Amino acid sequence: MCGICGIAGAPDRARLEAMSATLVHRGPDASGDVLRGPVALASRRLSIIDLAGGDQPISNEDGSCVVVQNGEIYNHPELMDELRREGHAYRTHSDTETIVHLYEQYDVGFASRLRGMFAIAIWDDRRRRLVLARDRYGIKPLYYRTEGGTLAFASEIRALPRGDIDVDALEAFLAFNSIPGPYSIFRAIRKLPPGHLLVWEESGDVRLERYAHPAPLREGELRGDDEAELIEELRGRMRDSVRAHLLADVPVGVLLSGGVDSSLLAALAAQESSDAVHTFTIGFAERSFDERDDARRVAERYGTNHHELLLRPDPQLLLPALADAFDEPFADSSALPTYLVSQLAAEHVKVALSGEGGDELFGGYYTYAADLLADRVGPLARFAAPFVERLPAGGGRVSLEYRAKRFVRAAHLPPLERHHGWKEIFSADARAELTGTRSAFDPVDVYRQRYAQTEGSEELARLQDVDFAIYLVDDLLVKTDRASMAHSLEARVPFLDPIVTNFAFALPRRQRVRGLSKKVLLRKAAEPLLPREVVHGRKRGFSIPAAAWLRGELAPFARETLAADTLRRQGFFRPEPVAKLLDDHVARRVDNSRQLWGILAFTLWYGRHVEQSPPLLRSARMEALLA
Repeated sequence: MCGICGIAGAPDRARLEAMSATLVHRGPDASGDVLRGPVALASRRLSIIDLAGGDQPISNEDGSCVVVQNGEIYNHPELMDELRREGHAYRTHSDTETIVHLYEQYDVGFASRLRGMFAIAIWDDRRRRLVLARDRYGIKPLYYRTEGGTLAFASEIRALPRGDIDVDALEAFLAFNSIPGPYSIFRAIRKLPPGHLLVWEESGDVRLERYAHPAPLREGELRGDDEAELIEELRGRMRDSVRAHLLADVPVGVLLSGGVDSSLLAALAAQESSDAVHTFTIGFAERSFDERDDARRVAERYGTNHHELLLRPDPQLLLPALADAFDEPFADSSALPTYLVSQLAAEHVKVALSGEGGDELFGGYYTYAADLLADRVGPLARFAAPFVERLPAGGGRVSLEYRAKRFVRAAHLPPLERHHGWKEIFSADARAELTGTRSAFDPVDVYRQRYAQTEGSEELARLQDVDFAIYLVDDLLVKTDRASMAHSLEARVPFLDPIVTNFAFALPRRQRVRGLSKKVLLRKAAEPLLPREVVHGRKRGFSIPAAAWLRGELAPFARETLAADTLRRQGFFRPEPVAKLLDDHVARRVDNSRQLWGILAFTLWYGRHVEQSPPLLRSARMEALLA
């Protein structure tokens, strides 16, 4: 796991070193760089595999190709054996060296052979081109900026020249609470899409190529419905993936939320490890959000070295720390416990498994049950709307009242639009009221473009695919990457492995969602391995009691951060609608917690990344190395 950056077309060592310095939290163990012709590459290394010999950049035998990478290649032992048989000579046991030899052997086809998570840069001196590659699921980030024939790229935006705010990206952020690719918050910077290559030629020409497109199969191509066979196969595939993701020369732990996904990972990791696995859990004083009991059940069953942290809101520290860690505005409130559980894990391990992807692949969200219900009762929901809208605001986590209101507001819409409606943060009208401007850009068009690519697949699978390609990539995986790397911790996601995803994409709907039952097949596969309370418990995840906090401990901090003078100075949000959102929420007239969290996140981010130089992150691991 590393951070990478580089310049093509106008290499400058001083600039490269400054870029690399902003990424030191991603790789505090070692650094390296190379200037080769028109290209400069740099790497920051968090040593996981081949601790002694894996420093980057790494070249091929004659030095004509050089590579830097951020990530891990889980099939590199098999690829190494294959490439040695083809005559390639290795100097290290590093997975990074396997990449450069694989490129020699297969040219740009190398990326499709890789099983793992990665962002890669290869300079090819013979062909005079730079090749960037991002893994097929978008687990690892890669940003780039082109200007006048030159190219700059990096693992995080903080390493790149930025420029003006992209107002379309801001519009998308207000709709989704995160920014979907290929947009970034800055107009001049873009995200390399998952499963894509970027090729920069010495002439200055740039082209994008897709090498992988994970997606659901068409209805006629789905697997048969022998449930017993599918259960055994899924359990075996998950075991295979977890075994591969345990590949490391350092200890590996599990971020254990107490839900079925992370609990299954913990169970399989414990069975596949010779030593006791470390598990890490966040708890809350609010009982409806606290999953420590379920996590303990799993930890006790498998004898893990279990670690817990009780989370209490400290806004003066936690929200600014999150704003520092995320180089774009990011308003998924579960980033807070993910950040803290990563901090806890980093005290004990360098690598931790995390359960991202299980919900999108196997049908774990309530929205999927709502999608199916709306097919039957959608038109009737409009008649219930006047009564549902009068229900008082609920308490605790996502309340029945909140879900009912969301349902009746969107159930009558076409499938994709209503699916977005279940989760929408600010509607188009609310965005116009907040910013004072009605944008011509519709963020849902990002969904529509992906949705159109899966025509012919079953309807619910298409909606899951939208979540898989956009929400998972640009929200959940961003959250996990930034929150873990802020503490120099590598997070791995075994659900996002071709051996698992290809199976999930072929499942018939009834093995994913039946009525109100979610993750049907996955839960059955997990039953022999986990306590019943975990397998059939209600979904929590790493969520927080944001609504209660914003009516209590966080309310003064929110009012101070969103003061009218601050909002006017930044120039993006009108103070009057912001004050009303906060007043209505505190008075319990409506739950505006997701909207308020988004405005807080943007305002804090802008103050710390735009109104001043982007902050340098210093993890405890870095401090220990410097001591």
